[in-house]
Amino acid sequence: MKNSIVFGLVSFLCGAGSISLGQNPDINLLKKINGHTTTDGRLAFTIVTNSVSPVSIALPLGLFVGGKLSKDKEMVWKSAEMTGTFIVSSIISTSMKYAFKRPRPFTTYPNDISKHSHGGSPSFPSGHTSMAFGTATSVVLAYPKWYVALPAFAWAVSIGQSRMYLGVHYPSDVAAGAIVGAGSAFLVHYGTKYIRRKIEAKKPLKL
Repeated sequence: MKNSIVFGLVSFLCGAGSISLGQNPDINLLKKINGHTTTDGRLAFTIVTNSVSPVSIALPLGLFVGGKLSKDKEMVWKSAEMTGTFIVSSIISTSMKYAFKRPRPFTTYPNDISKHSHGGSPSFPSGHTSMAFGTATSVVLAYPKWYVALPAFAWAVSIGQSRMYLGVHYPSDVAAGAIVGAGSAFLVHYGTKYIRRKIEAKKPLKL
């Protein structure tokens, strides 16, 4: 399943376009994506892009409540992992935004890129994509089944696509956001495993 996560992430990065230090491949691909918007498409992708926070918050919250009600400690730990991923990916992506301070594409190219969504903070990386891939990867690490991975990553990819379609992020912003999100999920996953081993080791043996 971990190989599937890596494969899905690499496939998405390839689909997002060329990640280059040069601006031309980035803006040229964005022009193609943003230049073919329709009224129905903008509505659909606005709904998709606005789903990232509710989904990323509702999943760990639901697991936490369910775990507490059913006295299932495993569910509570999985909730903690997803919450940790949400926090770590948000901190990293926000820090990177203000470190790089990349202007939004609709600001740099006002005659070429149409803005159809909110985008006030710096552009690089995409916070929405980071959050989506963090959530998707965390869910798949918690429940490593293909029928979990398929919809999880389909949703995450659609979030990244929506940010480009709506004109608020470059492809490289989205690709970097995916890396930050997935990387945060792995970091928290293995960090949580380490913490659990330490806690279990301190518990007295039952005779």
